Amino acid sequence: MKNNPKLLSWFLLLYMFMLGGCGLFSKDEEKPDPDGSDYFVSVDSKGTIPKLILQGYALTSRFSNYAPLIEYDVAFYRITYKTTYKGNPIEASGLLGIPQNTPTTPALLSAQHGTMTLKSKAPSNFPATFSGFEIAAAAGFITVIPDYIGYGVSENTFHPYYDQQHSASTVIDLIKAAKYYLQREKIAVSDNLFLLGYSEGGYVTMAAQKEIETNPAHNLTLTGVAAGAGGYDLTGMLTGVATRPVYNSPSLLAFIVQAYNTTYDWKRPLTDFFSEPYAGRLPTLFAGTTDIDDINSQLTNSPATLFNPTFYANLRNPTGETVLKQALIQNSFLNWVPKSPTRLYHGTADETVFFETSETTFNRFKAAGATNVEFIPIEGGTHQTSIEPMIGNALPWIKSLNK
Repeated sequence: MKNNPKLLSWFLLLYMFMLGGCGLFSKDEEKPDPDGSDYFVSVDSKGTIPKLILQGYALTSRFSNYAPLIEYDVAFYRITYKTTYKGNPIEASGLLGIPQNTPTTPALLSAQHGTMTLKSKAPSNFPATFSGFEIAAAAGFITVIPDYIGYGVSENTFHPYYDQQHSASTVIDLIKAAKYYLQREKIAVSDNLFLLGYSEGGYVTMAAQKEIETNPAHNLTLTGVAAGAGGYDLTGMLTGVATRPVYNSPSLLAFIVQAYNTTYDWKRPLTDFFSEPYAGRLPTLFAGTTDIDDINSQLTNSPATLFNPTFYANLRNPTGETVLKQALIQNSFLNWVPKSPTRLYHGTADETVFFETSETTFNRFKAAGATNVEFIPIEGGTHQTSIEPMIGNALPWIKSLNK
């Protein structure tokens, strides 16, 4: 998402003038402290932003239709918490938004953002950056937005992109830390808990949902889940990309392969996967200072050209690259059925995360006996244009469940 820097700066100046004038845990491992104190590290205030200013943020971004949903001033904080990375403790961060003067006790909502390559775009850098999910707080939900490992306070770690275990723990541990902080500060929050996410955030949302629903040790119950355009079936996505002559988001392919190579300690040279000159460019491109569109422009939209010829042939060969393919299977959602009320969203013209990945995932859920899952196609929606109609549908639906 590209903000309008001049307009955002104007709203910040206006706001300053107004101020001046007025670990993912398995069932066999040690169980976490139920009050969340083992996860919480600190909070740093970002100030209380009036709803007028938040409406301005919405109007100057691609979320202009959300402005009517913004009803409350919001106190924002950067929250730092403990989670795990590759089995070791690590500190991570996110944004916490607490709506002010709500007429009833607000529920807790965790909102998961899409793929980012710029470290500066981490949600906890708000108000210097704006993800759009801050609107959930202004709509009346106590909202947490995880930066994810690899951003915010953990920016020196390579992001474990599309890894189910780290995706889930990053969200769940933040929820626990936030619940502890709210309890400590005597800030009322209801028992309702919602998850919301789009693109990578849709995948991360489903990973957290699966872990919460299958592991009672977390002591969390979901009230509703809305996930949009996530790559839930990574093997299907790989097949789709490998059989198409053109794929206009090569950065995502490069991101996944590098993330798996790092997260699983394969330690293979990038030339095993990518052709030159692309292999040599990737470390700099993914250092956190290059926008995803610029990365795409420095790669090629031809998978056959981007990938090392041997690697590309092995992707298409059922007996080739078995370790990578097994990792993709393990990080897909192939043998689990949601229990909580769930809505899946996807644009029918999505050129980045193919529409079929949500369609086949939904059909598999239904065939396996899911009774609480809906699928809402966004007709003609691309990857960039579908987030706004999704949130416009999902937030009112979530509000209807918040009883």
